[in-house]
Amino acid sequence: MEKKAYLVLENGDVYEGYAFGAEKEVVGELVFTTAMTGYLETLTDPSYFGQIVCQTFPLIGNYGTIPSDYESKKPALKAYIVREQCQKPSNFRCEGVLDDFLKESGIPGLYGIDTRCLTKTVREYGVMNAKIVYEKPSAAADEELKNYRIVNAVKSVTVDEPETYEAENGKYRVVLMDFGAKKNICRELVKRGCNVTVVPGNTTAQQIKEMNPDGIMLSNGPGDPQENTQIIRQLKILCEAKIPTFGICLGHQLLALSQGASTEKLKYGHRGANQPATDTQTGRVYITSQNHGYAVVASSLPENAYESFVNANDGTCEGVTYTDMPAFTVQFHPEACGGPLDTSFLFDRFINMIQEDKKNA
Repeated sequence: MEKKAYLVLENGDVYEGYAFGAEKEVVGELVFTTAMTGYLETLTDPSYFGQIVCQTFPLIGNYGTIPSDYESKKPALKAYIVREQCQKPSNFRCEGVLDDFLKESGIPGLYGIDTRCLTKTVREYGVMNAKIVYEKPSAAADEELKNYRIVNAVKSVTVDEPETYEAENGKYRVVLMDFGAKKNICRELVKRGCNVTVVPGNTTAQQIKEMNPDGIMLSNGPGDPQENTQIIRQLKILCEAKIPTFGICLGHQLLALSQGASTEKLKYGHRGANQPATDTQTGRVYITSQNHGYAVVASSLPENAYESFVNANDGTCEGVTYTDMPAFTVQFHPEACGGPLDTSFLFDRFINMIQEDKKNA
């Protein structure tokens, strides 16, 4: 028998639906993603730490669960909301059903609600807190709901110890600072001949320099970038070494903060696989996969940096290139799976930067 469940929003709205996945009450920051495919990558993306994720695409789970597509060892999100969940998936790679995966992962789900209406509410009012409960809520104020904040995000999702991934014929040594890294970043680097050492996000600049890397990768991750004051300080020191550096999403924001720029929280963020980013040098527009609620304030960039990509929808900063050191960063995800691979060439740009640096050494 289907069990009723309720989504209570911070603004007082209540949505009635049905429970699936693990059964437990949770509070989180409510966000939506417009991606039509890649729900497994969404579920296992550490950047969703502390959030309740709503899928705007109405049917989720139709190709089941495929462990080789996971972007991390376990989900970091608080809960998952869909219009309709598929209980009989059909795909030659399928190894399980979504409901079982959520149960095993301890993630509650909610289906059967009007996700279109819910998404329009978030677009109108902005990102807000929400709560999943199993008894019809009263009109009384919920202090837990109002006071919820995402804290210690990077600390909660980064690796505990360094991990190494070697290419078949590794030519370059790359240190990947893990702020909540998606596995496909590693795969893209290994594919290009990089031996990758993934290190915890709080690794010091001195420790990284002692590893003598050819390049540094700054990963994606969750939470408010300004919370990571220690990491920002270490990046500032690390930049003095002039090691080729490529940053993605949170890594993009943290490097900008280390150089004196500022960040701001967006009304409802960019989450999906169809965000247009314009190259400021060529005017070409790329369709990108994105998942972020904060952005670098372009007007705050220092003299040693320029905006390399802008969001074609709202004009927010999507990329920064630095002129006094071999470093560039992007807000979107060039490693996206599933999602458009239009900007995967940025990994080649990073490799070219490493080659150029080694040639001039």
